Amino acid sequence: MAELFYEHHVFCCTNQRPEGHERGSCAAKGSERLRNYMKKRAKEMGLPSTRINGAGCLDRCELGPVIVIYPEGVWYSPKNESDVDEILAAMQQGKKVERLLLPNHA
Repeated sequence: MAELFYEHHVFCCTNQRPEGHERGSCAAKGSERLRNYMKKRAKEMGLPSTRINGAGCLDRCELGPVIVIYPEGVWYSPKNESDVDEILAAMQQGKKVERLLLPNHA
């Protein structure tokens, strides 16, 4: 098996739908601010093998803001900086933050 370039690759949806769209959008729920915070915190926490990227629509808009972490395929919906800190700390320990997991991804 090939060695992974990143231990964790985090995709943060920053998709913006038109205002009033029935599904909403992650950008309208603050996802860009949370992505930027997550990038900063990952560096501060010394997670060099973790890459935080913005992503287009991850198709779970109504549950946003949405992030997915690979290679595990763990889906979260962080609402604030404290949630992001908790997710990054759990990643370091190889754990999940159960309360922030999206439905059907426990």
